[in-house]
Amino acid sequence: MTSIVDLSVDPPKLRGGSCRECGFVFFPFQAYGCERCGAYGESLRPIPLKGQGRVTATTVVHRHADPRRPPPFLVVQLVLDEGPSIRGIAADDYTPEVGERVGPITLPDVTDDELLAVRVAPEKETTR
Repeated sequence: MTSIVDLSVDPPKLRGGSCRECGFVFFPFQAYGCERCGAYGESLRPIPLKGQGRVTATTVVHRHADPRRPPPFLVVQLVLDEGPSIRGIAADDYTPEVGERVGPITLPDVTDDELLAVRVAPEKETTR
C-alpha cells in the first residue's frame, strides 16, 4: 500500500492526485482512473495537498473496535482547499465548528494505520 502522507517534508503533506486530462483533484492518490473523466495510468499524477480546508461535518465516536484509538473522539469531515473531501480526527481538546477553517493536518504518531494518525487542528494564522 502506498503511503497517504509524505513525511519527507515539514509540515507533512497528504498525497493526493490530479488528472492531466480534466484537472480533477482527488485523495488519496491512485492510478486506476479519474472519477470525473475516466482517464487512467499516466494521465494521473501525484500531487501534495496542504491539508487545509473548511469543516463540513463532525461526529463523536463513542464505540470503536480498534484499541489503538480509544473513544470518545471527534471525527471531522472537511473539504480541502484543493477540492477533495477527507476525514480526520480532531486534535486532542479541539472541537471545530462546521464552517470553521482548519489545518494544516498534523501527524502526532504515525503507526501502521496512517488514517488513525491524521489530526485536524485549528488553522494557524501564518498558513494563509
